[in-house]
This record gives sequence, structure tokens and C-alpha cells, in this order.
Amino acid sequence: MATSAGSRLSLAERVRAPEAVEAPDDQLGLRWRPLGADDADAILDLVARSTAADRPMSAPSPAQVTDALDPARTMVMDSLGGFADGGDDDEAALQAVGVVYMPSGDTDIVRVFLTGTVAPAWRGRGIGSALLRWQVGRARQLLAADDRDLPARIATYVDEQMTERRQLLTDAGFRAKRVFQEMRRPVSAPLPEAPVSAGIRIVNWTRELDDEVRHAHNEAFADHWGSQPMSLESWRRVNREVEPRWSKVALARTSDGTEEVAGYAMTSRHQHSWVQLGFSEGYTELVGVRRAYRGHGIARALLVAVIRTLAEDGIDSAGLDVDTVNPSGAHHFYERLGYEREGARTLYTIEI
Repeated sequence: MATSAGSRLSLAERVRAPEAVEAPDDQLGLRWRPLGADDADAILDLVARSTAADRPMSAPSPAQVTDALDPARTMVMDSLGGFADGGDDDEAALQAVGVVYMPSGDTDIVRVFLTGTVAPAWRGRGIGSALLRWQVGRARQLLAADDRDLPARIATYVDEQMTERRQLLTDAGFRAKRVFQEMRRPVSAPLPEAPVSAGIRIVNWTRELDDEVRHAHNEAFADHWGSQPMSLESWRRVNREVEPRWSKVALARTSDGTEEVAGYAMTSRHQHSWVQLGFSEGYTELVGVRRAYRGHGIARALLVAVIRTLAEDGIDSAGLDVDTVNPSGAHHFYERLGYEREGARTLYTIEI
């Protein structure tokens, strides 16, 4: 389509979405269909087989899989599962899955994320690349159907040790965009003092505080790279396995005598991953401080409170991840609290 000098192409024009996206060829040995709520157990079985081979830093929990397949969701999503034909249960199992989803609430950029895996025994046959082509095609279609004229991104996360997956993405036109470092520390290690300014207190997270914490998060992360406002649905999915005692909120006294949320540390109990890890862990999904309250020692106090509570509950480790190019040097802040690098995942993207 020709455009005049200085004109700007719309997202639908820039994304170059295919008119139709075909599932991978049946000659690859699998039959393909969309996945639904009844496939949750099959997905978890495939995840377990892939996890045993890949040793990823994290894997979806039963609750997360159930949520993703919930027909009541407002998040735009599509999926495809590859099933083997055969006479025994093992051969008839789900052997490949690809998911494409578009979170709600994006305001500055429209994002579509890809996740998926192929069973270890079925790798090396071209299934992964064929499935990725389907995912990218569907991602482009979802972006083209969006009526917002914004920059767009197709994105996926890959653990650093998954070299074949990283090469597959590079061959498909993805480029490494950002690296997120996984960090953890034993809760038994000594903790620093963590005083906070007068008028600030640390409390356990409660359902009553939840929406105020969500709004505080959206404000605190408004100046972070790649962050977009989290809708109520997205917030609840990220914090699906939050443990109230392990999650802390900083409340600040205001001039009118009331209190407002100044910061937060939302920590989950991903008990499904403890066997793979070899120890129990509380994982801090989100930690942030609103700009007006930075410089008061709140982030340190929140994390120290999290770690102390984990120790009281007999948990072995505290974990989190951090953007390695965060301009505030957050990973150095965590290092001073005793967290150490345990691996990293890279965000690969196609920018549109």
C-alpha cells in the first residue's frame, strides 16, 4: 500500500498479518486442535515431561493452567495442542502445545506473548519451528484486529540454558531485548537492619488492601521499561498464588491522618515447584515503592519483613527476579540484601 511522504502506517498495515494461519502439517506426526479446560491435566503432564528435561527456572502451576483455560477470561488468547495417534496412552498423549495471549490494559504498546513446549521425545522433527510459525501468525492476526494505533510487540521469555529454543527464535526473526536475572537467598542468612521513616508501618497484605496495592503498583512501575498498567484480571492472575502472610504492604500516614499504600512486596507460594527446586521457597513476584515515598527505606523494610516471615514459617529460600538493566541498579540493591544470581531468562521480541 502506497503512502505519502511523512504519513504513518497504522498498526494493521505495519503488522502484515496473514489472512489465514494453518496448523502445523499432520505429516509431522501429530493431530492439532485448540485446547480447552478439559485439557488441563494433559497440559500439566506435558509440562512435567518438559520440565524434567529442560530444568526451567519456573513452570506453570495447576492453578495457572486452569486460569489460562478459563472460558470466563477477558484476556484474548488462542492455543493449539498436538496429539500423537497411537495404540497406547503414552503415544496418544499431548506432545506439543503453543499458546498466544494478549493481556488487557496495555496503554502505550500492544503486546502479544507466546508460550509453549514440545515433549522431549518429539523434538528434532521440525514441530517446534512449525508451531512457532503458527504462534507468530496468530499473534500478527490478534494485533491487526486491535483498533489501537500503537507500537506493538510479539514477545516470549526463554531461560538462558535453553540454547536450541533461543536459536529457533532468532531464526524466526526474534531478537534478544532484555535479560531478567533470577535471584534467591537462604532465609537463614543474617538480615540487615531495616528502619523506615516515621509515619510508615509494614503490615501483611489483605484482600481489603488489594485494589489499592494494584493501583500503587501501576503508579510505581509507570516509569519502568516494558511495564504496562495491570488490569484487575491480570493482577489477580499474576498473584494467583499469593500468600498473605508472606506479602507485605507499607502504609504511610497522610496529612489528614489517614493511611495510604506507599509500597508492597507480593510473595507467592509456588509449592508445585518445590520438588524440582529441592527446597521450599517464597517467591516475591512484585516489589515496588511509589515515587513520592522512595528514599525512605521502604523496599528494604518490605523484603526484610518478607524474609523474616518466611523463616518463621520454616521456608528455606526467598526468591525474585530483576531487570538487569534497571537504571536504578535494583540487582545491586538485592545483592546487598543477600540475594545471589541463580540464572536468567531473556525476553525475545519482534518489534512492530
